[in-house]
Amino acid sequence: MFSMNPSITQSNPPANAPHIPVAIIGAGACGLVAAISLRDLGMDCVLLERDAQPSGSTALSSGFIPAAGTAVQRAAGVVDSAELFAQDIQAKAHGTAAAHLVAAFSQRIGAVMDVLAARHALEFIVLDGFLYPGHSVRRMHAVPQKTGAALVAQLERAAVSAGADIVTQATVRQIFVDSAQWVTGVGYQRPDGTMEHLRCDALILACNGFGGNPQMVRELLPEMCDALFAGHTGNDGSAISWGRALGARLADLGGYQGHGSWAVPQGALISWALMMEGGIQLNARGERFHDETQGYSEAAVHVLAQPGGVAWNVFDGPILELAPSFPDFCAAEEAGALKTCADAQALAALIDCDAANVIAACASNTRTIGSGEASTGSAQADGRPHGQTSKRPLQAPFYAVKVTGALFHTQGGLDIDAQCRVLRDDGTPFPNLLAAGGAARGVSGNTVWGYLSGNGLLSAVAGGAIAAESAFTMVTQIVTIGPP
Repeated sequence: MFSMNPSITQSNPPANAPHIPVAIIGAGACGLVAAISLRDLGMDCVLLERDAQPSGSTALSSGFIPAAGTAVQRAAGVVDSAELFAQDIQAKAHGTAAAHLVAAFSQRIGAVMDVLAARHALEFIVLDGFLYPGHSVRRMHAVPQKTGAALVAQLERAAVSAGADIVTQATVRQIFVDSAQWVTGVGYQRPDGTMEHLRCDALILACNGFGGNPQMVRELLPEMCDALFAGHTGNDGSAISWGRALGARLADLGGYQGHGSWAVPQGALISWALMMEGGIQLNARGERFHDETQGYSEAAVHVLAQPGGVAWNVFDGPILELAPSFPDFCAAEEAGALKTCADAQALAALIDCDAANVIAACASNTRTIGSGEASTGSAQADGRPHGQTSKRPLQAPFYAVKVTGALFHTQGGLDIDAQCRVLRDDGTPFPNLLAAGGAARGVSGNTVWGYLSGNGLLSAVAGGAIAAESAFTMVTQIVTIGPP
């Protein structure tokens, strides 16, 4: 558990504390987009970030944002729509994702990405060469560096340029509320232990999930209690603790993003694009054990269920050609994660298994593999999606990386409406409390397999913008007519 629990204080912050219209807890993608959006609306805000510089789960991710109908997509010849995106989200979640959030996020994300590009000079590309699991078309957007850290850096630059204030090394410990459950301010702790305070008219929780809190993981995600946590340590469950203390409704707490491709012992992400292009996973017996095209999130559970909780990602030369375009893979290769095997016997020796199993597994890889040229969800005459290549087994030489399953971030949290207002147990919204990103429920339903690639950053970026717009409306009403 974290050493100092976050608390709800039933009083007002000190009268001499500085005042700001909107306070934002957390300066990952969600908080930074919220700040940028507020400044675009002409409203002042302060981001409170626990780290020495903005990072969060976003900086540890690949930084890929799924969005539909963007200018970048159109320039790349990709035909997409919010409706198709929403269908893909619900198809992956088997219809269990929160319908109001699926609609809100899929409709909003395209315009947010266009504004970030056109008004704030963020440069986005649409990833090509493959389709991520569950997506009908190419809609994964990334900054050219293809890292989450680079995405955060660009968002931070845009937020500062827009006039947002960022206070780092400020860990929020208190939320002040009055008798009517209006948030009146926050208290945050400095590295030397001193507490500082801030008064606000609206509060956006853009802070964290609970994957870094072992007690909450044991309670809410028991199947991952022994899994490696590859997320940010700031995911300590503060938002849930505040919500429970306030009487907020929680939702989809069984939803999370796992990843079945975390290199061991190097501790690096191996892109699932290699699986989507025809790579396979073998267990310690040299056997395939799941359908790799279903998604990297549920693959974490499948891998952890194998002997020793490990597997081997196996691919061949044509697939390896895609790998250098991913910085995480390059880092893992430099650290010695990539092994080269001249033939099936050498691969079996590496895994320490029966060569007959490896030969059978590589020959069995006759599923359809993807090509990034797909620009529609329609099918060819043979039933394969447009732009996909024919089936083929893997060919020697083989390349392999030893991996395990990991927990990246949670997808459940505070229940919110389509305006990102936090809801009480009775379903009514708190008057001036908003949440998005890791603090709130996402669009993955209540389980691991509901996670569509990129859902985390979809909720963060679209949710951050929506929360900002709602906060602007709340504060404007307060200034105009005052609180009830």
